Amino acid sequence: MGETNEARPARARGEVSPRKLQKQMAIASAACTVFGREGYARASVDALAAAADVSTRTLYNHFPGGKAQLFQTVVTWTSSEVRDAQLARLHAVLDPQRPPHPDDLERDLVALARAFHGLMSDYANHFALVRHIHAEADHVPPEVLEAWHEAGPEPVGRALTEAMAHLEDAGLLDLRGDAGMAAGHFTALISHRVIQTTHYGVLPLPEAETDRLLRAGVSAFLRAYGAR
Repeated sequence: MGETNEARPARARGEVSPRKLQKQMAIASAACTVFGREGYARASVDALAAAADVSTRTLYNHFPGGKAQLFQTVVTWTSSEVRDAQLARLHAVLDPQRPPHPDDLERDLVALARAFHGLMSDYANHFALVRHIHAEADHVPPEVLEAWHEAGPEPVGRALTEAMAHLEDAGLLDLRGDAGMAAGHFTALISHRVIQTTHYGVLPLPEAETDRLLRAGVSAFLRAYGAR
């Protein structure tokens, strides 16, 4: 079996000195800001090096693959952070060992929607990257797109699918034999309108309007998948 994108940073951490790793993380942190502002195609190696206060030669010493390798490192790192935060919020709201009372299901799903939405401001730099990834998908190297999906969206999607299946097992939902589809619909219904309107948090909505959109998304989901 080949090495996963998630395993590569861990292996790299074991192969480099703490000082070198610290330098790499400083470069990646600075690059996150530049990529979030400029996107992948527009960000130049010179600008990335300047933001990290290093020479381009130093940048290539740490990231021989140049901009593509640095972008993949940044995307994988930030996606892993957001993934862990999403999973923590998911498990806190929907504990498979303690399914909600039927009367509380909508309340808990709204709480989950709010928790997921809050991550856009908590991890603004990451979602700026995601905005550019969607806008520049034809310019971003395929291996970077794959790394992003493996680090964040895929494991979160699997966990949400499992959570939905547990709710069906508890008699709270009717997923019609496709928990993965239901999880995808839940994500779309609670996020698409907000993302499109705010451009991934760049233009925040008033809190009351955000809450209205999240509640409407959960309500639509339950009309489609609520237990009959």
